[in-house]
Amino acid sequence: MPTPRLSVSTWSLHRQLGKPGFTGPAHDLQIPTETHNKGPISLLDLPMRIAEFGINTVEICHFHLPSVEKSYLSELRAALQGADVELFSLLIDDGDITHPSNAERDIVWIEKWIDIAGELGAQCARVIGGKATPSAETLAQSQRALSRLTERADTADIRLMTENWFSIFSTPENVNTILDGLDGKVGLCLDFGNWRGDTKYTDLAAIAPLAESCHTKAHFDAPREMDKEDYIQCLELTQKAGFAGPHTLIYDGPGDDEWEGLAIEREVVNPYLN
Repeated sequence: MPTPRLSVSTWSLHRQLGKPGFTGPAHDLQIPTETHNKGPISLLDLPMRIAEFGINTVEICHFHLPSVEKSYLSELRAALQGADVELFSLLIDDGDITHPSNAERDIVWIEKWIDIAGELGAQCARVIGGKATPSAETLAQSQRALSRLTERADTADIRLMTENWFSIFSTPENVNTILDGLDGKVGLCLDFGNWRGDTKYTDLAAIAPLAESCHTKAHFDAPREMDKEDYIQCLELTQKAGFAGPHTLIYDGPGDDEWEGLAIEREVVNPYLN
């Protein structure tokens, strides 16, 4: 049985990690190593720091890895195990599987990161469902590409996930259409912060029953000034949907104290874990 639990994304600690440079398919697996290890803590230090903070599940953004050498991946996996921290997901934060000319290049790049997720011992890898303008053709393209990626995920012994993020997955109708056609082979990460507007809560509620993980993100107007009403409404709709996966705290608000922002979010989320 899945269990509700607190988790944290490395995106919430991007400043702590020294704001490493972003990489995408155009760079293949070339990493701007000069931008890494510039912060107060390294990625290898992070599992123990997260555990000391009282959280034992993490999601890692692909571009936060300073190396994809097998020796480094083994070291990171050992650091996670040593801190008793579960790596729920590798967040593959780029690639467009619906791009008119670069889709194949991007799919191949994503497949490499799925392999890396497997080597790290992640349970899942989350990919972007597509950035093209939504149409019957691009929705079908997204579905085909996701189906292909599940084969690589199966080989890596991980679960493939996607998210209500970017254009193809920007409406509940599109999310349901694509995932229904994949017969449960692809899971959904529900992100509170990706959808806005008057229909935000209705739209999130329409896909919340599919969610296997949640990017539990609050909006902050200023340091320590959270939109608590919005946060609670989002948490309520996940609870009503019977959500039982990790609530991954996402903090990218103002101010430099990311740990403080996460602590404020955690206080609101804790009652929803029971």
